[in-house]
Amino acid sequence: MYKRIALLFTILLLNSGIAKRPAIAYLVPHLPNLDDRQLEREGNDLLGESIQLAQLQQFDLAITRAKLATQLIPKNPDAWSVLGGLYLADNKTDLSIAALQKAKALEPKESAIWFRLGNAYFQKKDYSKAIESLQSGLAIKPNVPGALFDLGNAYLMSGKKTDAIATYEKAYAQDKKFWYPLNNIGLIKYEAGDINEAIRLWKLSVAAATDSNGAEPKLALAVATYQKGDKEQGLKLGEAAIKLDNRYGNITFLKENLWGDRLITDTQAFLELPRMKAALAQGRSTQAEEKSPR
Repeated sequence: MYKRIALLFTILLLNSGIAKRPAIAYLVPHLPNLDDRQLEREGNDLLGESIQLAQLQQFDLAITRAKLATQLIPKNPDAWSVLGGLYLADNKTDLSIAALQKAKALEPKESAIWFRLGNAYFQKKDYSKAIESLQSGLAIKPNVPGALFDLGNAYLMSGKKTDAIATYEKAYAQDKKFWYPLNNIGLIKYEAGDINEAIRLWKLSVAAATDSNGAEPKLALAVATYQKGDKEQGLKLGEAAIKLDNRYGNITFLKENLWGDRLITDTQAFLELPRMKAALAQGRSTQAEEKSPR
């Protein structure tokens, strides 16, 4: 499980101290000559609008407003941090890093900036800088479960599996409802051949999951259960996982979520089984119906 950037981005924006505004002007406003207090007020208004637009997934409009805000209040770290977060959510990694570096220079003791920067470097696959940035943020604000989870992911992608497990365990210790670290420890254990431990961790993850994200540990558990010989239970779990979220039938998507080679190989074979093919076809059909105009 890695792809939670949009969720993390929204949480960080809402914690950034920028007041939300009740109205959105969909055209970029023309601004007359303004004094410093008016510039600050207009800049903060634009940031509030950009946050609302981001929550509506309207990133182009949100970025336009955030960029204008950085011109009005260029010494405000929130403006650069919001812009960097928007670029990150819109998969514009280099632009995100550039904006976040400016935010960091203005406010080096703001942990949220370091956490976003760590996510940006992770997305760029610069895992050493991701680790460095996340560690810097955690030095300012320790024991943040999401940041610890992200650090564990960076360790995992750097091949530092022992560090990854220790960091995931620390993340889970902060919030026992935050099951994602357990899921990823399961991924590591499966690759190491400890299928029983992976199954135990994925069962805990499935029990804790309350939304469609639970499809990931459920599918992993399905594959492992099938491999252990309980084929009927494995197929039932697999069908339920695909019904929750059929994206997990896409091998590329699984790789993006840090599934290792051994689990990928076993999952490919599992998804070729007739019942799983039928479940995937049904999932695609349901998705198409939901997208079709009424």
